[in-house]
Amino acid sequence: MTDRGFFLTRQAIQRQVAATPCELYLVRLIHHCTRRAFPGERLWTAAQLTQGATVRFLRIRNREGCDVYLQPFAADRNAGYILLDLDHAHPAVLETMCANGHEPCVVLQTSPGHLQAWVRVSPTPLEPAVATAIARQLAHTYGGDLGSADGRHLGRLAGFANQKPERRLLSGRAPWVRVVHTMAGFARNAGALLRAATPLPAPACVRRQGVVPVSITGVQALEIYQRWMKRWRIVERYVPPNWSIVDLWIARELLAQGRPAAEVEAVLRFGSPQFPRRHGNPDDYLRRTLARAAFPAPGRAVSTAHANASTPAGNNSACSNSTGGR
Repeated sequence: MTDRGFFLTRQAIQRQVAATPCELYLVRLIHHCTRRAFPGERLWTAAQLTQGATVRFLRIRNREGCDVYLQPFAADRNAGYILLDLDHAHPAVLETMCANGHEPCVVLQTSPGHLQAWVRVSPTPLEPAVATAIARQLAHTYGGDLGSADGRHLGRLAGFANQKPERRLLSGRAPWVRVVHTMAGFARNAGALLRAATPLPAPACVRRQGVVPVSITGVQALEIYQRWMKRWRIVERYVPPNWSIVDLWIARELLAQGRPAAEVEAVLRFGSPQFPRRHGNPDDYLRRTLARAAFPAPGRAVSTAHANASTPAGNNSACSNSTGGR
């Protein structure tokens, strides 16, 4: 008698591994009640993973209550694939990812309304810190789960039931992890993601002085800038904001905290919206902004002085060293 479920599971596994080619795959089984891993972690090739005996073994464990997880394996590094956990994602999120050059190679529906996407960004293994930085950037951009945004997180393996009680259907049955999309290949803008997640070199002026700055990635720089924007509620208070003035405020605060000038420069370069905007000489703009930020702000601190401000920053031209940098 033909086991239709077996063949559907095997077909789903084949589609997933074909779109995420790797020498080895790590498979982990976690029981949904105890949250304990089934004894032993298994490393299988694509051929071994799709063998009939392997598929039957995994289906039995799944029926016993184990969730089945998978990760392209590269020992203590990331295999070049970034997992994005899209719980309650916007319906157009996949179209937006493709439009931005972040095309996923695999998209799974882990339960109704819940998606997981794998994005391939490198043909060679990545350091975990770099992979985590990229995962966090993608999660921030597309509303993904930050708790799953790290370079070593495992995703679901297609073709098996999602045994989490909170994911049960109205009928009481466990939903199947289904393949939504597969397309082997790299994201078009993978290079930009890698550059933003790699520690930035010191500016030339800093290298000439023989000073070694604190390492910071483009993603970290963006997060720092956005934290200050949210703290001061810049977008809500000032329409439109004068970003040159905001750059000055943030640079002044960071320098006052004792951060190296090179690190503050990176925060402005990678965090300031649409930088370099219309600055004819971005490096000179940053140099002048940091030079001005080195002096204390007149009057009260920025966070206090602008807490109840009614005048838009864009009108405070006396504070800006920009000529058309909005």
